[in-house]
Amino acid sequence: MSANQAVLPKSLPRQAKGALYASHQKAYPRFQNNGNFRRLKWLAMAILFAIYWGFPWLRWDRGPGAPDQAILIDMPGRRAYFFFIEIWPQEVYYLTGLLIIAALGLFFVSALLGRVWCGFACWQTLFTDLFVWVEQFFQGERNARLALDRAPWSAGKLLRKAATQASWLLLSLLSGYGFVLYFDNAPTLTRDLVFGQASLNAYGFMGMIGLFCYLLAGFAREQVCIYMCPYSRFQSAMFDEHSLLVSYEVWRGEPRGHLKGAVQGRNPEDVFAGRGHCVDCRMCVQVCPTGIDIRDGNQLACIGCALCVDACNSVMDRVGLPRGLVSYDSSFNQAARSRGDSSARTRIMRPRVYVYVAVIGLVAAVMVYALGTRKTYDVNVLHERTPVFVELTGNRIRNGYTVKILNMVREEGRYRMALEGLANAGITVIGIDGEGLSAVELGVPPDSVGTYRVFITAPRASLHGKKGDLTVVMTNLSTGKVVRHESFFAGPE
Repeated sequence: MSANQAVLPKSLPRQAKGALYASHQKAYPRFQNNGNFRRLKWLAMAILFAIYWGFPWLRWDRGPGAPDQAILIDMPGRRAYFFFIEIWPQEVYYLTGLLIIAALGLFFVSALLGRVWCGFACWQTLFTDLFVWVEQFFQGERNARLALDRAPWSAGKLLRKAATQASWLLLSLLSGYGFVLYFDNAPTLTRDLVFGQASLNAYGFMGMIGLFCYLLAGFAREQVCIYMCPYSRFQSAMFDEHSLLVSYEVWRGEPRGHLKGAVQGRNPEDVFAGRGHCVDCRMCVQVCPTGIDIRDGNQLACIGCALCVDACNSVMDRVGLPRGLVSYDSSFNQAARSRGDSSARTRIMRPRVYVYVAVIGLVAAVMVYALGTRKTYDVNVLHERTPVFVELTGNRIRNGYTVKILNMVREEGRYRMALEGLANAGITVIGIDGEGLSAVELGVPPDSVGTYRVFITAPRASLHGKKGDLTVVMTNLSTGKVVRHESFFAGPE
């Protein structure tokens, strides 16, 4: 089977005749305790959980009156902070750029390393792996768990099940706790959660995230990867013959069969003469978290965790055969080995990889440029609709406006407002002395939006037609930077 083909696993339950859906068969994965990929999974879990629960505690000095949490989504303040970057609501397009980079990064990694994200970095995989370890700790290894589920209820069974569920609930609450830390000051929120002084929103989101973690990692497990996750449905479109995938070397393993007699002290070439190296121990199936048989070929239910590689290698070591019957390798290398060519090597850089790198670099460069040239202040002018204009004595016309000045620095801003495009126009600002001024000075507190009610008055003769163009010119008195906002001035026919 080629690398870009995926089939439904043969080990999944078959649909009964006349039934609309196949019945679910619970997977009882054996917990693989050793091997290179198991150690890599432990390392990935430690790093990612440290990031998840640890990053909200990092501090970043932004000056007086500003939050000092390095990563914070401040919903009441309508800000998002990421170390030295501060994102305002109108800059939510940065989130679009991050999502594009994340998607392309996933495609890039998949083209190189297959489903390494699913096997080592996906939160569903991480928490499921942790939940399985807890289950194995309290209820025993795979056969013991099978026997426990089939046994009648007893005090011992109730105690083991209760301890497992209690541990799952605690881990689930911790997952929800880590989530809400990103939306409030971590030390303060932790104290409020412990003493029952946090908001209902904090408890609600903590409980909601915890509930999803409890259900998906504790009960749904492999069903999330097989039926709910969309990535498994289109993953094969990103693979080619040079993508690294978990695969079974059919040419070496078949025909498979159980070993007869002891292996120790015998020449492996004599023991395996006329047959394949697979001893049909099914260890690769037993350690699989989704319950598939990798010997059936590349399957959409394979999450690429490579625990079957560790399990098979341990069996090969015991019977004195070379490792790699189940390997994490490309189909290109496997095909070369099947022909006896051990010199062929997977090509890392190839056209699709160049395309992914180029597009990721382009999007990242655009985001860096946008961040480097972002405005420190901006102006928005809203023309009032009711009334659109008012006729005054002396053949004059008045229009009302709401002027908003965004001061995006942590110091008070002073701005000079003037007009262009309307002859003999005068400015009146509610709350500021003076009427019919040619220019007016406005102040805005640090890191905030200043809102002013403004009336602009002009002689009727200054307006040619029913509506005329008007430009509000705002000058930052500290930096000299000028921002112009196009609007209009309305009058009668």
